[in-house]
Amino acid sequence: MSKQKYWLFKTEPTVFSVDDFVSEPKQTTLWEGVRNYQARNYLRDEVNVGDLAFIYHSNSKSAGIAGIMKVVKPAYPDFTAFDRSNQYFDPKSKLDAPTWYMVDVQLLEKFPQLVSLERIKATPTLKEMVLVKNSRLSIQPVTKSEFKVIEKLAKAIR
Repeated sequence: MSKQKYWLFKTEPTVFSVDDFVSEPKQTTLWEGVRNYQARNYLRDEVNVGDLAFIYHSNSKSAGIAGIMKVVKPAYPDFTAFDRSNQYFDPKSKLDAPTWYMVDVQLLEKFPQLVSLERIKATPTLKEMVLVKNSRLSIQPVTKSEFKVIEKLAKAIR
């Protein structure tokens, strides 16, 4: 069994938010539409069942971490890449050689308030966090200590 890892998955809340998890059966959904090669590599090669991930709301007035989810199904080909009517269609991705992957995730906890990007950037122990240094990547690693610090920040703003 592999060692548990920690991640941050970005989503635009107008596309899929932490609140959308509530209406999903078993608060579980697939995480599709990743179209960045480095993020894809993380999903395909490093994200494992049992890993924990923050759900991060990006491209919104109030960007920040909205909750915690768990990976419940390992990477598999992102079928939206093969659907011409889907916004994530990619004509270069082939059924026998898929380019893009997705995982299934389950919401574990919705934070009462976002842990804002400003708060994260203002926390000295998080200054090396990938989010702080390269906030554009949609799937990014988080260290165990960073994960614990953010959990404490979330509890402090309740």
